[in-house]
Amino acid sequence: MARRVEKYREMSPSELDTQQRELAEQIFRLRFQLSTGQTEGLKKLREAKKDLARVKTLLREAELRKA
Repeated sequence: MARRVEKYREMSPSELDTQQRELAEQIFRLRFQLSTGQTEGLKKLREAKKDLARVKTLLREAELRKA
């Protein structure tokens, strides 16, 4: 798990914004797949939600450093 956080820590705030949008879209698609009965998306959905939380945390950290 530490590797994932490091991958995001190396990104710039603009890259993190892009990543946040992509993850939100991915979560939307996975939720839709899950509602149609495709159970393969459950693990991916959980991982995407955790990644989105990581990205949002890093964006907030950057915001607080500026202030």
